[in-house]
Amino acid sequence: MTAPVHPPTRHPRRWWTLAVLCLSLFIATLDNTVLNVAIPHLVHDLDLTAAQTQWVVDAYSLVFAGLLLTAGSLSDRLGRRKGLLLGLVLFGGASVAAAFTGAATTLIVCRGLMGIGGAFLMPGTLSILVHVFDDTERPKAIGIWGGTSALGVAAGPILGGLLVTHFWWGSVFLVNAPVVALALIGALLLVPESRNPNASRPDVVGAALATTGIVAAVWTVIGAPEHGWTSTRVLTATGIAVAALAAFIGWERHTATPMLNLALLRNRRFAGAGGVGVLLLFALAGTSFGLTQYLQLVLGFSPLAAGLGTLPVAVAIGLTAPIAPQLARRIGGGAVVAAGLLLMAAGLTTLAALTSTDSYAPVLIGGLMVGAGMGTAMAPASAALMGSLPREHAGVGSALNDTLQELGAALGVAVLGTVLSAVYRSHLPAMAPVAARESLAGALSVGDPAVTGPARAAFDVALTRGLLVAAVCALAGAIVGWRALRTRTAASATGAPLTGAPSTAVGAAAGVAELTQTAAG
Repeated sequence: MTAPVHPPTRHPRRWWTLAVLCLSLFIATLDNTVLNVAIPHLVHDLDLTAAQTQWVVDAYSLVFAGLLLTAGSLSDRLGRRKGLLLGLVLFGGASVAAAFTGAATTLIVCRGLMGIGGAFLMPGTLSILVHVFDDTERPKAIGIWGGTSALGVAAGPILGGLLVTHFWWGSVFLVNAPVVALALIGALLLVPESRNPNASRPDVVGAALATTGIVAAVWTVIGAPEHGWTSTRVLTATGIAVAALAAFIGWERHTATPMLNLALLRNRRFAGAGGVGVLLLFALAGTSFGLTQYLQLVLGFSPLAAGLGTLPVAVAIGLTAPIAPQLARRIGGGAVVAAGLLLMAAGLTTLAALTSTDSYAPVLIGGLMVGAGMGTAMAPASAALMGSLPREHAGVGSALNDTLQELGAALGVAVLGTVLSAVYRSHLPAMAPVAARESLAGALSVGDPAVTGPARAAFDVALTRGLLVAAVCALAGAIVGWRALRTRTAASATGAPLTGAPSTAVGAAAGVAELTQTAAG
């Protein structure tokens, strides 16, 4: 007589665990955008120079992106919940210190410490999720997780505008404290511990090379708009990035205990899903950069109104992200990812076609389309990336996912910012004053209609070109997603590891490296 088949035991606190992970993820991704509206107040109150302002903004991203792989690797070895707890403590403590500092240098250091905290807490959010949920429920959980990541990015300007309008600039940091405290309590009580049982000794050389290369690469794309793509600083940083990453690849190929098994990069689904993440965040971050200026400088919105003006994006993401995994199960992840990015490209094209009307209507229409497209594409792409790996190596997929998305976002702001600036200047009259040539804000400060009129027209052209570049990137993401992720298998539909997925470790020579998400944007 055949014994009855019982369904696998599910973790009893899995949905509460997901709530804690999403709360942790939300504050980390929120920090990417919540600071933007407070910058003018920071500059005024702390008397920041242009260089100091740049470092206040960039210190978090540089440290966060540079340490993702290393932090994820340590979390795999020592415990993913321990990494989450350490990240929350560092992030929350540095946030409180940043809120009450009165010196630029201290604020920059605090932002760097927040980046360290973010790098440790992010790996846990996705890698713990993969271990807590089974194949059946994992796609739904990843959909909620993906929506939370995107909502954190979209909600930043809204929350930042509210706080700066009613309180002082430090409130954009202080607001993290109660959320971190709640997440810490939840993590201690509800989140189970997990680690790589075959973890080998740390790859110190690999960690140092990866951190150096990624920091240099991120600095290159952040610094290029300010210093010029062919400036000595940017070319030097590019050379360091290339040299360090090349040395990292060479080291990982020959060391007995690699931090990252390079076979992962030859996995079609893994590489395709990572490419989709880069292109998606490139388009979103670059678009946000341009639309923030459009809302405040062209439509005359206050910081709070500008933040609320992005609400359609957040609403659309929140509505579509949770249902995207169910769609992927029915028609395939590649089709859903491609459809989402095509919708995003259509929304960006709509924005580009209508921004010259100087009306909020294109932001409303295009924003809904962009948000719906992002919410549709993000979760299936993340599920495909995680599903291409053995379950015990969830961290490495999460880490590379986060690193690639962080680079995509930085590239989006840098490249589209450069396009916006170059096209704007090229369409100004030859006799435009220096202030007007610097930016539209400078032109408006002149107050002369003979200057502001041509400057607004030049900005309209520049924004249209930038949005079209973002639309092309979203279209490229749709093509990559369709070609790399369209294979229908049970594993690809559920997010379970694919048959024959490469292992990052074999026996004593096991490669250990698992890490964090951005879900932020």
